[in-house]
Amino acid sequence: MNKIESRKDEHVKISLEEDVAAHHNYWDDVKLIHNALPEINEEEVDLSTSLFGKTISAPFVISAMTGGYNKSKKINENLAVAAEKFQVAMGVGSQRAALEKPELIDTYGIVKDYDIPLRFANIGASQIVLWGHKKTLENASKMIDMVDADVFMVCLNFLQEVVQPEGETHAKGCFDAIKNLADDLDIPVVVKESGAGISFDVAKRLSTTKIAGIDVGGAGGTSFAAIEHFRSKMINDDLYARGGQTFWDWGIPTPTSILEVGKATDWKLQIIATGGICNGLDAAKAIVLGANAAGVAHALLKPATKGSDATISEVDIIIKELRAAMFLVGADNVSKMAEVEAELWI
Repeated sequence: MNKIESRKDEHVKISLEEDVAAHHNYWDDVKLIHNALPEINEEEVDLSTSLFGKTISAPFVISAMTGGYNKSKKINENLAVAAEKFQVAMGVGSQRAALEKPELIDTYGIVKDYDIPLRFANIGASQIVLWGHKKTLENASKMIDMVDADVFMVCLNFLQEVVQPEGETHAKGCFDAIKNLADDLDIPVVVKESGAGISFDVAKRLSTTKIAGIDVGGAGGTSFAAIEHFRSKMINDDLYARGGQTFWDWGIPTPTSILEVGKATDWKLQIIATGGICNGLDAAKAIVLGANAAGVAHALLKPATKGSDATISEVDIIIKELRAAMFLVGADNVSKMAEVEAELWI
């Protein structure tokens, strides 16, 4: 197992065994206004929606989690089984490992065996800077083919990189690399944060490119700084352990980031809300605030390590909770969630 494989294995292991959540759940600061006279029937609530030109049965994304080491193949397969059953979107973790070691391709490519309506490829932004535009296009094609991707995600994860002993903090040139990729790639490009959120100013800059959407990846859920804190403790690296602890709660809360991104882009880019969404009520809150879909990762990781039945059960519960929330606010389809009132203490 090489360094990248080991790191991916450690990330999952720590996420499952340690408390790596942010110290505040910002979704608790968002309250939807109950409609005592909804005048709809729950069974008539239509969850289907369009995301990046594809129809999905609910505004729900199984967010990028893993891939690139042997155990991750089964995790991705269990997630793919659930994505197929409920006809929702799914992403995979950064595919760099499979580019460097082709025998790992099937840890991602397993998702091609399932009828998933919307798939996301994934690579880190610093990587496309280091590659240069020509090599990025070549590798993007390989990553897209690897999972039959409909959308290409570029991940901004500089918080995690700066507190990681082997982190790659190559941020200079990322904007131009993203812009050029969106200009030349044949499928939609989405920019994704990983736990620290997207600000108004960053969203404004990104809106000048041809990207199709933003995954806000806000603070309030899994803290990747916390994960690196525990990784550094494992190897007795006090410097980076301290950094992970210091920046544990760094970032823009997910609800705030949704609103900032929407305002900055005049709501013209599609928004995926990830960051602390643990259930269907959180997902409903995200959609009321303006997200086109809600992404869930950590809440599905443990079930996905147990098996497909556990994964299916958890996704089923989340979608049923989302349906219940829509019923209780009187919205019989996703588009009507924009008319729902919410109170915010953020």
